[in-house]
Amino acid sequence: MTAQEMAAIVGGYHGDAFRVLGPHRVPRRVSQLRWQVRAFLPHARSAEVIAAGQRVEMIEKVKGGFFVAGLNGSPERYVIRARLWDGRETEFEDPYRFPLQISEFDIHLHNEGTLHEAYRTFGAHPVVSEGVAGVRFSVWAPNAANVTVAGDFNDWDARRHPMRRRSSGVWELFLPGIAAGVNYKYNVRSRFRAYQQLKADPYAFCCETPPKSASVVWNLDGFPWSDAEWLDRRGRTNWLQSPVSVYEVHLESWLRDRQGRPLTYRDLAVRLVEYVKRMGYTHIELMPVMEHPFSGSWGYQVIGYYAPTSRFGTPDDFRHFVNVCHRAGIGVILDWVPAHFPRDAHGLASFDGTALYEHADPRQGEHRDWGTLVFNYGRNEVRAFLLSNALFWLKEYHIDGLRVDAVASMLYLDYSRRPGEWIPNRYGGNENLEAIDFLRRFNELAHTVPGVFTVAEESTSFPGVSKPVYLNGLGFTMKWNMGWMHDMLDYFSHDPVYRKHQHNHITFSLLYAFSENFVLPISHDEVVHGKGSLLSRMPGDEWRQFANVRAFLAYMWAHPGKKLLFMGQEIGQREEWDYNRGLRWELLEFDSHRKLQAMVQALNRIYREQPAMHQVDYHASGFEWVDFRDVEKSVIAFLRRAENADDFILFCCNFTPVPRPGYEFGVPAAGSYREILNTDSVHFGGSNLGSTGVVSSRPVPRHNRKHSIAVALPPLAVVAFKKT
Repeated sequence: MTAQEMAAIVGGYHGDAFRVLGPHRVPRRVSQLRWQVRAFLPHARSAEVIAAGQRVEMIEKVKGGFFVAGLNGSPERYVIRARLWDGRETEFEDPYRFPLQISEFDIHLHNEGTLHEAYRTFGAHPVVSEGVAGVRFSVWAPNAANVTVAGDFNDWDARRHPMRRRSSGVWELFLPGIAAGVNYKYNVRSRFRAYQQLKADPYAFCCETPPKSASVVWNLDGFPWSDAEWLDRRGRTNWLQSPVSVYEVHLESWLRDRQGRPLTYRDLAVRLVEYVKRMGYTHIELMPVMEHPFSGSWGYQVIGYYAPTSRFGTPDDFRHFVNVCHRAGIGVILDWVPAHFPRDAHGLASFDGTALYEHADPRQGEHRDWGTLVFNYGRNEVRAFLLSNALFWLKEYHIDGLRVDAVASMLYLDYSRRPGEWIPNRYGGNENLEAIDFLRRFNELAHTVPGVFTVAEESTSFPGVSKPVYLNGLGFTMKWNMGWMHDMLDYFSHDPVYRKHQHNHITFSLLYAFSENFVLPISHDEVVHGKGSLLSRMPGDEWRQFANVRAFLAYMWAHPGKKLLFMGQEIGQREEWDYNRGLRWELLEFDSHRKLQAMVQALNRIYREQPAMHQVDYHASGFEWVDFRDVEKSVIAFLRRAENADDFILFCCNFTPVPRPGYEFGVPAAGSYREILNTDSVHFGGSNLGSTGVVSSRPVPRHNRKHSIAVALPPLAVVAFKKT
């Protein structure tokens, strides 16, 4: 041990603190004493080492708190008693006497990108080492000259607890005597550009509530889950043949209390779960709950990938929310954001003074539109971080599905870039080969968890997004149908008198409806940034606007594909969604809004009850056109069939405000047909035109079928008939 090394410890820049601090044997030629204990205690006036049979005063070798004590015998367990500058005394275990904390095998797996539960190795974990309780810290920072742990336990002195350097850029430290609940960060001092920054733990299980930014030690063990029945049923469910009706929610703005504050996870476990169950949705999709510093990002600029945001409670509170959802028979889907991350100084950006999680070249490493950085999917440790994160939410929080955000931005190197602003792949193309490989591996691993499904928000024609990896697909269970969404919103935005000129917008989607496993989304992205709410997009007076929304939603529920509706659209909110305020629930005092909500509830009930509406969403045998040629009247009709082809429903749609009495539609079989849905019902706010419950077929050929029924087709409405 040299004077320079002691000065480096005191200065907080020694790169291998365990070589200096802790117990060390002393050569006979140096001292008659057999071993030394060295400690850096800048907060202490004096200190002593207490070992079995010995109590030895420590000598301050270097001013500033570098103490040394010489002892006889062999190194053994000891404690340090320090007298602090304020007169108090404290006794503690020396962190630098404990052995290695993580295995070389885990480090090897992390280095090759196959440590798929890296959160068990990295981060802060309450553990017991050599019979002493404390917290094990571990972080990856290969270009750091040294890394220290700073927190509540050391008065945020970034010099006091330097970490042990392991192979492959891993740093670790066991701090005895601290427990869950303490705040901490890593002080990372880089080997380059004199970079030094307090960083949040990438693997932290809990974070302070923004704008505070420290990580918080949390113990994930011991939560009393009671959703085994749900998990068992989930594992036996084929979701492609089951009803999936998703309610997309932004937790911060779904409902506010009387003081204007967002509800907590435990409040939501009562209010939101009761509402979703009453409305008949099968799943809740949560916009990102991972910790994010800026609420205006809606959660899509994540800092704490392993921490549910503390805005609404603790990690166990969020687990309680998921548990209650499952006990109520409701699945939980999380929006997951592996496409990019923000530049905040305490986050992943330039983590060790270099482009560690991102690319160094801005042509690969930046999303200029969003002001964020792109993950380097070709780096093994980054892949381990992201793949482990996906499995973390599925396993530790019992999440039922992950909807991956901005997949198109991951797939294409030239996404939203002009010529010269991107670098081709090794074959000269614009596909991001590393991202494609990452997404395939993500889907393979996610589907090892029984009953879990994955959904891609992918807006291009990239082939095979929802095809299995073994068929050269990306492996997602489902994909958002962005084309259907744009066509439908455009069609309904036109006054009905002009809709005959847009007729292809409501029929075109059936040309490709079975090329992928589609979800039909009306998401948060469609009700912000000047687009208006679903209701406000509709033309005409108030009655026509509500009638249009009812027809839109009924056609959406009847169309092949699973369903997703953003919160607030089911009650006819007129204003755009505002992340900073609650929904306009007071609108339910008015009949038109309350009855629209009742219709959505009825749609979910019929959808779940009728196999023809959900069993065959992804094969042409589940859909059959009856008529799409009546362009002048903007009328279409089609059949939806279950696996049993004799179980079918006839849907008839009139997208003009003109009633069509006695309109004839061909039917597959003779008999009586019961009206099971009429969006013009008075119960839903309509004019109550319809076919009085049951109509009987006649042997009058229509639409290439031997029998037909004549129905009263209401204005701006969808009616559905089922053979009795």
